[in-house]
Amino acid sequence: MKEIEGSLEARIAARASASEDNVRDVFATYGLPLVSTPARPRALRLHRLRVAGKRTGAVAPGPFDSTVPFTDGVTALVASNFRGKTSVLELVTWCLRGTPRELQGGVRRWLSALDLDVVVAGQPLGFRLDLADGEIVSALVLAGPDVAQLARTRVPVPARSIVALLRAASPASFTEQVQALMLDRLDLQPLVSSVQGNSTQTHGWAAYYGAIYLPAGGDKVLLGDQAMAGLPGRLLQVFLDLPATAALARVKTAWDVRATESYTRVATAEAFTEARRGERERVEADLTQARTRLAALGPAAGGNEESLTELAEQAVALARAVADAQELWEELMHVYRRARAARQRDLKLLNDVRESAIARRLFHGLDPTTCPRCDQDIEEDRRQRERSSHACAVCDRPVEGDDEAPQQVIAETEDQLGASAEAERAAKDALERAEAELARLTAHLAAAQERLRRAQPAAQLPALVAARESVLRYEGALSVLPEAAAAVADPVETMTLNVLKSAAKVLEEDSREGGTALFAALNEQIAELGRRFGIVSLESVEIDRAGRLRITKDGSARDWFSKQSAGERLRLRIAVVVALLRVGAAHGVSTHPGLLLIDSPKAEEVQDLDAHTLLRELAELARENRLQVVITTADPELAHDVLSGESIIEAKDGSPLW
Repeated sequence: MKEIEGSLEARIAARASASEDNVRDVFATYGLPLVSTPARPRALRLHRLRVAGKRTGAVAPGPFDSTVPFTDGVTALVASNFRGKTSVLELVTWCLRGTPRELQGGVRRWLSALDLDVVVAGQPLGFRLDLADGEIVSALVLAGPDVAQLARTRVPVPARSIVALLRAASPASFTEQVQALMLDRLDLQPLVSSVQGNSTQTHGWAAYYGAIYLPAGGDKVLLGDQAMAGLPGRLLQVFLDLPATAALARVKTAWDVRATESYTRVATAEAFTEARRGERERVEADLTQARTRLAALGPAAGGNEESLTELAEQAVALARAVADAQELWEELMHVYRRARAARQRDLKLLNDVRESAIARRLFHGLDPTTCPRCDQDIEEDRRQRERSSHACAVCDRPVEGDDEAPQQVIAETEDQLGASAEAERAAKDALERAEAELARLTAHLAAAQERLRRAQPAAQLPALVAARESVLRYEGALSVLPEAAAAVADPVETMTLNVLKSAAKVLEEDSREGGTALFAALNEQIAELGRRFGIVSLESVEIDRAGRLRITKDGSARDWFSKQSAGERLRLRIAVVVALLRVGAAHGVSTHPGLLLIDSPKAEEVQDLDAHTLLRELAELARENRLQVVITTADPELAHDVLSGESIIEAKDGSPLW
């Protein structure tokens, strides 16, 4: 593999014509890594599954507590149909994936306890699930020094270095925590993709698990169990440990979303500018028409168009001034009335405090007109009782206390009355001045209107006034409708997009450079394994970075993986996983976790002879390539012809497997 010169940020900065600080800032903003660290080993091995509960129904009803051991290499689960083979895979999946894929509801409700012991990247882990009515009520994941010690406990034992890595009390919590745990322990990153350029979608551990629990042969996805968002290609590149595969996906997604947002902003700004331009053009056209109408009215006035215009302007201005003066007068009238009411209240209050000790005691308190709780008016009879029987007008309780400093209260009330009387006088003066000004303007308006009537026939005056007002209205509209400035590119936005786009190019080049030899070796291994699995006519294959496989058979034209039969697709899927392990071992890179769950391969158009060949070669390859396979079958002869007894878990005489 060619050594890449220069740091990642330096190469991105050179391509983007930006500084290395700019690159670091953009990557920090999006939480993107600027270094490619080698992946850790990510082997995943099953050791023991324990299932306990109470079975209902016609087949073997009653309590059960069964243990299923898993061997290295191939473990075959053998039982008649509907006797628990597939459910073993689903129970393993429930623990490892955080949620089962297709576990029947009736089977779930049988369970009370589910344990799974595994080794994840060299770390022994024990999954301990307590269940009721088909759902998790409590769950632990234990870590210990070895699986043998884990198998003897369902709770943490600190004295033996057995500790809890996670605890959950609900299915949702268990799913979320397990997925995060498995990604961390297997050194896998979430796969991020954009959705229609305006949002992102994150695919986590469940997407990777699809490459462990192989989908049915009828499914046309080569790797994993989802075709969306280019996931087969993403998984392939991760399992080939290509440089910065996860970072590349995140950079592309960030650029896609940011570019879409930028394009939307620019398009919106351009649309606004265009709309503003069109609006100004319409107003300018309307103004031209209004001026033309106003000019056309001038000659009809007998050559006095200038005097008519001036008179019309004066009349319009005076009408507006009269309207403003009328509005001011009304406002001042309200002020005067409030001031008069305040003076009258203060006069009444003065009389009350002179005559009533209770009024003096309540003088400094609140004087509400309505109840502060229910907003109902306080009735006059309550206020009468307050003065006569000393009962509070609000709460109706007696008001007690000494009548202290009566002269001081009376003096304060007199001062308050004086202030309100002065405010009333000032309000009245202002009102009288407004009345005089309103009368003056009204007289001037009447005179101007009379001059207009004398200068022009009454029938033409409304048209002249309307035309003048139209001109003024359109001139005013133009004054507040300036030309919209053209959109100016944001330099920070431009720099960010350039950095992200350049980073995607650099990372793509690194990935392509690092993957050339790996893909060539992968193609050779897939073709060899496919032939060993019984596709004797297979000549060559070519897998691309999108996770698509093109096959050449019998010297004919190449065809895609999806066009093969269900049995051939199953064998090619297995071949891809084994090939990944072989290429990874040869090139010292971390690849697939090396665990395969295969449900009933003979159901996928695999005939007896082909099934024997497939299982025999798979067992041999498992021993050679650090691969663990759990396979289910309803054919005991198939398992016993190929595998040794310790590798077979078999239900007898139609009984359940567990």
